[in-house]
Amino acid sequence: MANRYTLTVRSQGTPHKHRFDRLADALDSLESEALALEGTADGEAVGGTLIRRLDPVRIVVARLELAGPRGLRAGVDVRGDGSSEAFTGRVRRRVLDQ
Repeated sequence: MANRYTLTVRSQGTPHKHRFDRLADALDSLESEALALEGTADGEAVGGTLIRRLDPVRIVVARLELAGPRGLRAGVDVRGDGSSEAFTGRVRRRVLDQ
């Protein structure tokens, strides 16, 4: 069963896919990619209009999604302030307690 796990990294509008045979390798890659992306978050607020202003913590600058056999769907959102938030699911995301 080659390439059972797929890690999709979306950053700056460009998706990159990485394929792995083992879950441990996929999780290691997810962790290292997320840590690298957390370091590049700039912390800039977006907007400034009278209607709406988004603080960096509310902006997703990168999304890492892991897909695997038997419906495995999980990932990490990297926020504009450098924080991250883990989730499960695809359409209905459920945030995981840290």
